[in-house]
Amino acid sequence: MIDPLPELSTEQSDPRYSQIDRLPTERIARLMNQADAAVPAAVAVVIPAISAAIDAIADRMAAGGRLFYVGAGTSGRLAVLDASECPPTFGTDPSLVQGVIAGGPDALTRSVEGAEDDAEAGAAALKDLEVGPLDSVVGVSASGRAPFVLGALAEAASAGALTVGLSCNDDAPLSAAAEHAIEVVVGPEVVTGSTRLKAGTAQKLVLNMISTISMVKLGRTYGKHDDRDVGHEQQARGAGHAHRRRHHRRRPRDRGSGAGRGRWPGEGRRADDPARPRRRRRPRAAGVARRAPERRAERLRRATGQ
Repeated sequence: MIDPLPELSTEQSDPRYSQIDRLPTERIARLMNQADAAVPAAVAVVIPAISAAIDAIADRMAAGGRLFYVGAGTSGRLAVLDASECPPTFGTDPSLVQGVIAGGPDALTRSVEGAEDDAEAGAAALKDLEVGPLDSVVGVSASGRAPFVLGALAEAASAGALTVGLSCNDDAPLSAAAEHAIEVVVGPEVVTGSTRLKAGTAQKLVLNMISTISMVKLGRTYGKHDDRDVGHEQQARGAGHAHRRRHHRRRPRDRGSGAGRGRWPGEGRRADDPARPRRRRRPRAAGVARRAPERRAERLRRATGQ
């Protein structure tokens, strides 16, 4: 039986927040912002583990498998959220990526007491979905000890599915139960034990990677360049700039042939060419500089024939 009061880092108190109820609003906001800023760094530490899990998931999905997220409480809500965003974002069938939450749909909007402690319900949920060898199951639990999630992963493993454990504590039971363990250790929360904060943020960042990169590898996204070799992207971009410069450079003048401005050599208008008569300028009086208003008035008189 799992100890109900484990010494987990996510359940510890941080002395920096012991007087939080006496601080002004801006100070609390800054403390929370500083705490959240540490989450991406914690995720970065486990990117190799995340990448290995994604490659394994994408391979099975490419062979026709499905992806399931299983969680309880906040973890379950985040799992359902990420799964539900795949159809509108990537044009997938709703059955391709699915989220399973302890307590069922009712648990999305309100707490269902005791649901996360029912391991048999977790196993039954996966059995009802007919999880098979081509499928992948990601168990999501901040503590890494939720019985519902552990029961679901055990059922998935017995069916031959790929199993991944995503938690926010070291040496979590969920990691031991999964083929691929992802432990994003974010430490104590601003509000002690409230894993919807840093732990929830960390889980969502990892779920973002899992779903998005899997879809990229399945060809559900496309780039804006034609070069298939990403390593030559910079070279292709430079060639594109050169191409534009080559076609937009200023055309030279042929001073010797009397060519007009902006024409290639030999394209100058000939004085005796009736099809291209030269424009004659009206002579100015010596020493007189016409001003802009006078020039505009003259053009207007010419246009109206006055």
